[in-house]
Amino acid sequence: MDPRIREHAEVLVDWSARIERGDDVVLVLGPDAHDLGVAVAEKLGEVGANYVAVYAAAEMGRAYTMAHDGDFEEDPAYHLALYENADAALILGGGRNAAEFGDVPGEKVQARRKALAGVDEARLATDWVKTVHPTRSLAQQAGMSAEAYADFVYDAVLRDWESLADEMARLKDVLDAGSEVRLRKRETDLTMSIAGRTAVNSAASVAYDSHNLPSGEVFTAPFDTEGTVRFDVPMTLRGTRVRNVRLTFEDGEVTDYSAETGEDALDEILATDAGARRLGELGIGTNRGITRPTGSILFDEKMAGTVHLALGRAYDACLPAGEAGNDSAVHVDMITDTTDDATLEVDGEAVQRNGVFRWEDGFEG
Repeated sequence: MDPRIREHAEVLVDWSARIERGDDVVLVLGPDAHDLGVAVAEKLGEVGANYVAVYAAAEMGRAYTMAHDGDFEEDPAYHLALYENADAALILGGGRNAAEFGDVPGEKVQARRKALAGVDEARLATDWVKTVHPTRSLAQQAGMSAEAYADFVYDAVLRDWESLADEMARLKDVLDAGSEVRLRKRETDLTMSIAGRTAVNSAASVAYDSHNLPSGEVFTAPFDTEGTVRFDVPMTLRGTRVRNVRLTFEDGEVTDYSAETGEDALDEILATDAGARRLGELGIGTNRGITRPTGSILFDEKMAGTVHLALGRAYDACLPAGEAGNDSAVHVDMITDTTDDATLEVDGEAVQRNGVFRWEDGFEG
């Protein structure tokens, strides 16, 4: 076994999920994440935690969803109980086909998602962390050799997270004190209110309200969005490759949109519910171990020199106590490159220009 797999498991269990003796853990395992699953199980045994493994293959999910009549049972009790009785959920991605759901009717996907909304809420109430094992299918999706992709994944995952958390705290402080964010670049001029919201220093640990490994972003929950934005980093939405999405917002809501390719997938997302036409997240990437887009949002949205905006659900961690943010059955991230003639401002002052933060060497004032 590649020794980096055990390092990955150690970071996941110790730093990210903070698993302790006696914790009850749900281990959700992709079909090609076997080696990482073994390493994580070994680490859980060393810690003295308990675990149950759930096999999660997209091929099975597709077969079930396609065959079903679409009237899905809401929050099956046995499924709900699994997460209601868990302390943590570790989701190890490692599928064989990133586009497996590409031909599943959108209305069935949405119906299934809505039916499991309570299950998702219960999972999100645990100390959950999502990560991915470098598989050949993901390497192929990224246009990389298996060896190069594995190096890429471990460069992103095996970082000095404690030091990175300290660096990102500076950006969190700026956002927490700010009232308005403006993003300007070619074909983009967008303003968002962030007044009263709390930014999350997403340093790959539940101790920082962060649930992805790798991570490396600072995010908040914007509202009152106005203007136009172009997302020029290619992405995969619902198994469909999407390029050059343009959104126009008025009074916080998408009023016009287009995509160079994959517009049908965007149509389906925006039609989900009223909240799907509003932003739930503004995220700023900070992980310099992620050097190129790969078609996987888990990595791409963390890439330094990018900003991502998510249509749909806002995260409670960003909201004042008792306040409900944007509500939706979806949370769909889209990414724009900020390394070329781009400025990110908070309350009229540049916090990043051309991908460089104002406290970094090379910032152009």
